[in-house]
Amino acid sequence: MSKGIVLLAAGGTGGHVFPAEALAYELKARGYSVHLVTDSRAERYAGTFPADEIHVVPSATIGSKNPISVAKALLKLWTGLRAARRLVTKLKPVAVVGFGGYPTVPPLLASTGLGIPSLIHEQNAVMGRANKALAKRVKAIAGGFLPEGKGQYADKTVATGNPVRPAVLSAADVSYTPSSAGEPFQLVVFGGSQGAQFFSGAVPAAICLMPNEMRSRITVTQQARPEDKDSVTASYAKLGVKADISPFFGDMAQRIADADLVISRSGASTVSELSVIGRPSVLVPYPHALDHDQAANAAALSAAGGASVIKQSELSPQKLSALLSDAMNDPDRLAQTAAAAKATGKPDAAQRLADLVETIAAGQSVQQFKLKNKEGVHP
Repeated sequence: MSKGIVLLAAGGTGGHVFPAEALAYELKARGYSVHLVTDSRAERYAGTFPADEIHVVPSATIGSKNPISVAKALLKLWTGLRAARRLVTKLKPVAVVGFGGYPTVPPLLASTGLGIPSLIHEQNAVMGRANKALAKRVKAIAGGFLPEGKGQYADKTVATGNPVRPAVLSAADVSYTPSSAGEPFQLVVFGGSQGAQFFSGAVPAAICLMPNEMRSRITVTQQARPEDKDSVTASYAKLGVKADISPFFGDMAQRIADADLVISRSGASTVSELSVIGRPSVLVPYPHALDHDQAANAAALSAAGGASVIKQSELSPQKLSALLSDAMNDPDRLAQTAAAAKATGKPDAAQRLADLVETIAAGQSVQQFKLKNKEGVHP
């Protein structure tokens, strides 16, 4: 018999949906029924998301200053709020959890307005706009990289970490052994669509500048946009470098585990996975990210000694080539960086977040949750 319904609300991007998916698996294992409310973009995840049902509620972001556009957005939000109230009233969830993105606004406004225990999870080190709008209304704020005990909502913020997929937890069991002189060196390069575009030019150009004896050691796994795949493949073939280039890798967690070094953007999910698996990385924050959240995520890992961070504007082929050469020549430093990254990882983030959900659902406070966790007692 189900312990009740937990309603998860998430924006339609992977960065919002993947942590919600990890929590859904944990909650279902604990005997809860899980429903997901999102927008139409997330329907592509419907086949893998472990929800009993997926609900699409209208929503919109007010990003334009055009009065007509603002009026249309407000009308859509109002329509979404009414639909969300009907949904919450019908489902009677024991708790509602928001994972960011504007589609979470109507369900969380509805749940808090109806007195349903509610919390939000913020993946990044800087809170997104939707979560900022909801933070005052919810009972608890779970953070991937949010500092505990600081900020406007310090009293209800808990550093749970970012839940990661089962494949990442499996990859975390692979120990890190750095490549020594003369041995093959596995380089993994990935980012979002914009990140992939930048790296498609920057990484081959950097490897081109390396001495032949070092270049011959490198094998590359690199994400590239479909329109860039052929040109990137040709660039590596011309250099005589073994490379596997694709727009998407279904086994990326395992490829990270096999890597000697990772070059990537610093989205919250990426940084969390690098930490849990424990691999050294060169992080290049996406410069146009809202609120510079990627820079803050990268800084958190760098401060622990788990990554090198460099601005895209400063990353010339010469500088990247030097970074790669230095890394390949110093396996001891790579091993230390990998260990530092792993020390910051929270492989139990899904369990910690599920514990917090159960605490809030039971009508208890964040302070009670922290006291129980301090004493080593799970709710």
